[in-house]
Amino acid sequence: MTTRVRPGAKPRRRDVGFAFAFLLATIAAAWACPNDCRAAEGRLDVLDPRALPLGDGKVSSEPKRGYVYSCTARFRGGGAQHTGDWIHGSTWDATRKIVVQGEVAWPDATLSMTTANGERRIRGNGLPTNHATGNFPVRPSDPAYAIDRNPNGIAPQQIALSLPAAPVPASVPECVPMGMIGILSSGVALFNALDAGGRDAAAHEVQDHCNGHPQRAGQYHYHGPTPCVSGVAANNALIGYALDGFGIYSMYDENGRELTNADLDECHGRVSRIPWDGREVVMYHYVLTREYPYSIGCFRGKPVKVRMQAEFAPLEQVGPGGPPNGPRGGGRQPPPEAVAACAGLSSGSACRFTSPHGNSIAGTCRTPAGALACVPDRR
Repeated sequence: MTTRVRPGAKPRRRDVGFAFAFLLATIAAAWACPNDCRAAEGRLDVLDPRALPLGDGKVSSEPKRGYVYSCTARFRGGGAQHTGDWIHGSTWDATRKIVVQGEVAWPDATLSMTTANGERRIRGNGLPTNHATGNFPVRPSDPAYAIDRNPNGIAPQQIALSLPAAPVPASVPECVPMGMIGILSSGVALFNALDAGGRDAAAHEVQDHCNGHPQRAGQYHYHGPTPCVSGVAANNALIGYALDGFGIYSMYDENGRELTNADLDECHGRVSRIPWDGREVVMYHYVLTREYPYSIGCFRGKPVKVRMQAEFAPLEQVGPGGPPNGPRGGGRQPPPEAVAACAGLSSGSACRFTSPHGNSIAGTCRTPAGALACVPDRR
C-alpha cells in the first residue's frame, strides 16, 4: 500500500518511526565498515587497508590456503634492513607505508602477446609499458633508504614465454620458486609473496608508487597488487598470466565484491565464470588480492621452466622443450647501477653512477649488450 502525504501535512508517527529505523540501520552499516566499504561505485571492499593480515611465517612445504608453498626451504636473508612503522604485530597498515621516490619513464619497454597453435606466446623486455617507476638504486636522500636500501638498478630482461593457451590442472599442485611466477599486462614480472628472508615482501619491502622494485639482476617486479595495472580494481578482469598458463584476475568478483582467502583454494585460485580469449567460460584462475599470499600460493597447472644464465644476464623463460629459438647467447650484462644511470637519457649522454664498492664512475650512455647503460670513460 502506498502512503500519500498532502503538501504541508506533518508526517504520521508511523512514517517517523520508519525514518528513524532507516537511520539506525545506516549508522549500523557504517559502524560495521568504518573505512567506507565502497572502493568505487558497484564494488564492495572486505579488507581494512589499515589492518591487513601480515604473512610472516606463512610458508609451507605443501599446498595450504593462505600460505606460500615455496620451492625454497631455506632463506638466505635480505630485503628491508629495518621494520617500517606501518607494521603492527600481526597486521600492517598499507595507508601509512612509504614508497620509493621518483618518476622514471621507460619509453623502450616492449610487450607482445599472441596465440597460435595452442600456445600463448609472450615476448618483452620486462620493463613497464604503461607506467613510470621509482628511482633505483634507492638514493640516500630518499626516506625509503632508512628502511630498505635496495642497491639494485632496473635493467631490461629477455622474456620469452610459451604458455598453454588452454591450461589444464596437474595431478598435484606444484611449489612456487623465488622469482618470476607470472607476468601482468603491464609487461612486468610477478614474483611470489616472499622476500629473500622469507617474510611478507609486500609488507616489509619498500617499493615504488606502483608497488614494484628490482632484484639483483635488475628485473623489475611486483609481489602483489599494483594500482598501475589496468583492470586491477575492475570486476572479474583478466590482468595477467601465471607460468602454468592460467589467468590472473582482479581482486573483485563479477558482482563487485572483494575476494579474500576465504573465497579461494590453497593455490589462491577458484573456478568461476570469467572472460577468456573473447568468450565467457567457467574455468580455474588465480586472483590478485590484498590479502597474503596476494597472487599464487602454488601452481595448479604445470609451470614452464625458468633459467638465469649469469649474474647480470637477461632472464629467459622457456618451456619444457627448451628455448623457442635455440640457446641464447650468454655474455655478462652491464651492472644494474650502470643501466639505472641512463634511465630517461639517450645514447651518447654523459652519465655517472656509484659502483657496488662505493666508487663514483663517470661515463657515457651506450648500448654495449643491447641495453642502454653508463659505460665508463677511458682515461
